[in-house]
Amino acid sequence: MRKWLGLSSPLIITFILLSFGFESKEVKVPETLKVKQPTEVLFPKNKTVHATMLMTPPFIGSSYIGFKEALAFKESQGNYFTTNTLGYLGKYQFGIGTLQLMGVYNATRFLNDPVLQERAFNTNIARNKWILRRDIARFVGKRIGGVEITESGMMAAAHLAGAGNVKKYLRSWGAFDVSDSYGTTIAKYMKKFSGYDISYVSPKRNPKV
Repeated sequence: MRKWLGLSSPLIITFILLSFGFESKEVKVPETLKVKQPTEVLFPKNKTVHATMLMTPPFIGSSYIGFKEALAFKESQGNYFTTNTLGYLGKYQFGIGTLQLMGVYNATRFLNDPVLQERAFNTNIARNKWILRRDIARFVGKRIGGVEITESGMMAAAHLAGAGNVKKYLRSWGAFDVSDSYGTTIAKYMKKFSGYDISYVSPKRNPKV
């Protein structure tokens, strides 16, 4: 009898302790801590990122946020604080010439200000929509080289190569195509970034940040 009690006592104690561990308690998240809309800055400075997180872009659907985050991943893997080998800056890899057109003249401030970078991206989309407004009306829905032309594809290509080169590409029906220094062409961006809804941004003539 004593031998049986000696063997069974640890099991009984373990069972009692585990029963406390599985007691369910409902945890309520305060309203102030709930995330109800996308944050303007999605990549905090000095955040440690595991290598596997940089293998695929964030999936945020076909919304405007999805568009700009996918484009940012292609440009810089979403890093606000990077400069590439050609001197292009930040999350969306802006050249200083393009920034100056939008009223941004301090490259150091721009590189260290994620909010300013987001504003610059929105402003540049509005600017390119205005420049390409007639081409948007004419070409969206048509196909060039087997690729359907969409507004988002045009805006991504304009970010890559400039709105003037996108005009030449469209009006030559793909005969005029240029690539950046890393070999990415207008046609590739047209295809890769087609089908996003970017109606969130309206065209503006000469907008400033």
